Amino acid sequence: MYIDSHCHINFPELAQRLPEILVNMANNRVTHALCVSVDLPDFPQVLDLATRYPHIYASVGVHPDYVDTPEPSVDTLVQLSQHPKIVAIGETGLDYFRLQGDLEWQRERFRIHIRASRATRKPLIIHTRAASQDTLRLMQEEGAGTNAGGVGGVMHCFTESLEVAQAAIDMGFYISFSGIVTFKSAKDLQAVARAVPLERMLIETDSPYLAPVPHRGKQNEPGFVCHVAQFLADLKEVPLERLAQNTTDNFLRLFNLETAVGRT
Repeated sequence: MYIDSHCHINFPELAQRLPEILVNMANNRVTHALCVSVDLPDFPQVLDLATRYPHIYASVGVHPDYVDTPEPSVDTLVQLSQHPKIVAIGETGLDYFRLQGDLEWQRERFRIHIRASRATRKPLIIHTRAASQDTLRLMQEEGAGTNAGGVGGVMHCFTESLEVAQAAIDMGFYISFSGIVTFKSAKDLQAVARAVPLERMLIETDSPYLAPVPHRGKQNEPGFVCHVAQFLADLKEVPLERLAQNTTDNFLRLFNLETAVGRT
């Protein structure tokens, strides 16, 4: 079985197809999915999905790209994360690709999420783009890693170097690969994926974006995570069932769900 560790099925383009989305998950042996929050105004939609469907979990957080949106506080994130179906803080992090100018507000937002993670003991979902050094620096300064009293988390939709991946792994983080790794142009990322141990790997869609081959260019959905798994298994020259088992076990372990889904 597979688990989509990062999707946005509350986004309108997927929400309007939700019955079909859930059927496609089942048909592709995708047993669970984590619906990830990107801002506070839409958080109730994310929580509603998680409370309606036993196999959907959720996070709470504000994406680093979102400018005109209410800023979270540590207390707000802690309070909203108390629901048992909220298993993570994020997505959070830094993104210097789309935004210019003074981005100190983005770094402060990231610090707040890390502090909320430490307070709640719930792992972080980290987005980093064109900002890897500052991302790692703030993770270290705020004690995000398990080696500094934090609870770790996942570097989602990973596209950085092996050095960045190793630094995150050394802090107790997992590395999650999306459909990007299946693209013909992603040779450098594929080399990283070969080197990341199965014991530290997750798979995701980041749907509705970044559909993997053979669906590239189409609207992505959680059921397509099986293609990410197949590609990675071939890339790493391991049986598909082994990769599926490892990434599933990693997800359940990271988000403290082993008992909730009957796995110990």
